[in-house]
Amino acid sequence: MAQHLPLNDEALAIVAHRFAVLGEPMRLRLIQTLFRGEMNVNALTESVGGTQANVSRHLQTLERAHILSRRKEGLQVFYAVADPSILRLCELVCGSLEKTLAKRAGAFGR
Repeated sequence: MAQHLPLNDEALAIVAHRFAVLGEPMRLRLIQTLFRGEMNVNALTESVGGTQANVSRHLQTLERAHILSRRKEGLQVFYAVADPSILRLCELVCGSLEKTLAKRAGAFGR
């Protein structure tokens, strides 16, 4: 495993902000949906449930954090995953969670 230099306070604040942005279930649902490819706001709203205003607010937060990209085509706005490392991060966290849950299930004889 590669060693990394310790992060300074400013860098740690940036990392903490990114994790805070990812700490909202609706945002994770939107990212997960966008792993399939670019979608417009209406399609995303339909796919994840919720109101268009709520979905738009979360999309804006994800775009400001540079996790999603945004492009406008006429009156429609399309979003896509801008940071490919997010997919790797989700796979790592979900894989770890799967292992933890499997161990817990084994401890209870399931």
